[in-house]
Amino acid sequence: MASLRTTVPWLTTRRLRSHGFILALCLWSVYLWNMATPGLLDRARNLKGTDFLHFYTLGSLALTRRGADLYNIQAQSALSAQRVPEAAGIAYLPLYPPQVSVFFAPLARLPYASALIFWLTFSSLTYALCCYAVWRTCANLRGHNLTVLILALALPAFWHLIAWGQTSALALACFTLAYFALRAQRDFLAGLAIGCLIFKPQLGIAAAIVFVVTPRWKIVAGAILSAAAQWIAGSMYYGRGPLLDWMKMLLRLPTLLPLLEPRLYQTHSLRTFWTMLIPWPPVSLALYLITALVVSAIAIACWRGRLPLPLRYSALLFATVLLAPHLTVYDLVILAPAFLLLANWLSARPDNPAAQTLKLLLYLAFALPLLGPLARWTHFQLSVPVMAFVLYAIWNLGRRSVPVPHFTT
Repeated sequence: MASLRTTVPWLTTRRLRSHGFILALCLWSVYLWNMATPGLLDRARNLKGTDFLHFYTLGSLALTRRGADLYNIQAQSALSAQRVPEAAGIAYLPLYPPQVSVFFAPLARLPYASALIFWLTFSSLTYALCCYAVWRTCANLRGHNLTVLILALALPAFWHLIAWGQTSALALACFTLAYFALRAQRDFLAGLAIGCLIFKPQLGIAAAIVFVVTPRWKIVAGAILSAAAQWIAGSMYYGRGPLLDWMKMLLRLPTLLPLLEPRLYQTHSLRTFWTMLIPWPPVSLALYLITALVVSAIAIACWRGRLPLPLRYSALLFATVLLAPHLTVYDLVILAPAFLLLANWLSARPDNPAAQTLKLLLYLAFALPLLGPLARWTHFQLSVPVMAFVLYAIWNLGRRSVPVPHFTT
């Protein structure tokens, strides 16, 4: 989804399509080969769906209204082994708010394999619909349907989303709905969509900072109402106890991070970037806070400037990734609208010198998450500084007083 027309000799439409096709073919061939085994264990002897087991277990707790066990690791591990014998010995750190378990209760009525197939299909369709909806607004990408489709399939974050069985497609849907609400100048509706991110609250930090400081009070009000509605729904189902337990778990989070992030090299945010690079926690935390302030300031500047909405919203999405205290590779799927919106904008400016650097940065931001595991040895997550430079490049365009083209709002 990088820019499709460019003066950079090697970054042509044909080459982008070829790179995307090769990448998609490799990723999905590996996935299908790994999953093509009888039973619930893949070729690596891991449970198929991996993280989906946690949501399946939470849904099972909701079916019997066992709210007291929503944050009991031992009780959940035992229940997982009872419902899915192949999952014996697997445990997850329970950090999702109570309403998430209620959401997954219907799937918990199904056998694990059937529930997993349904969830992966739902996630794939959600991703496809979000990409299609945003693509439909991109007039300059209309003639590149095949290239966009191939690159959408090749997005490494989407592959990880399906491989892990995670919930990030829901976060993508929230951000996509918020974009269309802002495009229609319905700030309150945009806030309602952003507030739905309370199930992954770390993804709402950048939006909270930007819309409070700018200020956009209708968005803030909608977000608060939406988040509160989810908390109330969970409390009505279980009572207040589980909600209080969840808040206590969040307060304990700094001591639980090693359990939450056993594979730190699969994370892509400023906090984990500095954690991997600097072995002294006080120093890495200070550097995270300093760079987070810089990123916040740039994102705010983008929203206060003259940038068109597609560029401002893309800046918000990249800031969301960078500021999140915890962000695993599958959460990068929320950047799909940003790749499309920025590609659309850049395609109308093939000779703009300022756009050339951004084109290269987008190409790298798309591909570098594949090299994330290298950080296990290098302790340097390449994707994070590239995404920071993308945000800076967008802000730099704003300093040049970019006019709003006719196909944006």
